[in-house]
Amino acid sequence: MPFRGWGLRRSAHAGRLLTVQRALYKAPLFGVSLPPGSGPKAFLSWTDDRIEKNFCMPISLSVVVPVMDEAGNVATLAREIEAAAKGESHEIIFVDDGSTDGTVNSLAALRPEIPSLRILQHSRNLGQSRAWRTGVAAAKGEIIVTIDGDGQNDPADIPKLVAALRTASAEGHVGLVSGVRVNRLDPSNRRFASGFANSFRRAMLKDGAVDSGCGLKAFWREAFLRLPYFDHMHRFLIALMLREGYEVRFVDVGHRARQHGKSKYNNFHRAMVGLVDTFGVRWLQKRFGGSVDTREI
Repeated sequence: MPFRGWGLRRSAHAGRLLTVQRALYKAPLFGVSLPPGSGPKAFLSWTDDRIEKNFCMPISLSVVVPVMDEAGNVATLAREIEAAAKGESHEIIFVDDGSTDGTVNSLAALRPEIPSLRILQHSRNLGQSRAWRTGVAAAKGEIIVTIDGDGQNDPADIPKLVAALRTASAEGHVGLVSGVRVNRLDPSNRRFASGFANSFRRAMLKDGAVDSGCGLKAFWREAFLRLPYFDHMHRFLIALMLREGYEVRFVDVGHRARQHGKSKYNNFHRAMVGLVDTFGVRWLQKRFGGSVDTREI
């Protein structure tokens, strides 16, 4: 499907300073080390609120994949991502979020085949948003693409999202291009729950999102690190980008049936968490004075 070019805007420009509020973080980021052979210039520094910042970015694209107990899916997915990203200087970062099966071993076996592959591991399950944060913090690319680890997102859509982000950013202050799944292959009860949740969030947050749960997203790393963090924030990335003054665009993407394993979410739990968090994000919107351009004189 073609790039829709939908645009959402909250303010003309966003500030150029990294501003993160420590009080909104539930816990510090787990330590992440550089891959072997990174060299002396690939150094890391930490802000006082424990967000890791990597100032050496020799590649253009980092694909971040959160996974938990996806041993049957990760090898195929990693190969598909590598094929989709081959036109870019890239890295593929799988963040294992406390798997108890052979997910990490399956990924480690791919290292000789996929040199761009990096594997980060949480010592326990912390959730998808924390896995995103771990991956983005460790990433070297200025553009981040996130994709779900269950294989239902199609990696072939990655170049389309990256191209849309670059094109849109040349025209305006766009921070995020979000996928919109067409012809979803999830069970009917899950599609119904997702549709209801999106309608409720859209009415509450005025973010225009019709598929906020799509894992395929492309955004600027710098923009993500400006956002307030909380667990489950990945469901509200569109609203948070708008709050920070960025524009958001949407692109139609494909969807596939799950081939192995099972979903880690149930509709009731996701609905309850989403309901509470929606009110929290609405509070964040009301308690923000707007973005501002800042210059040193």
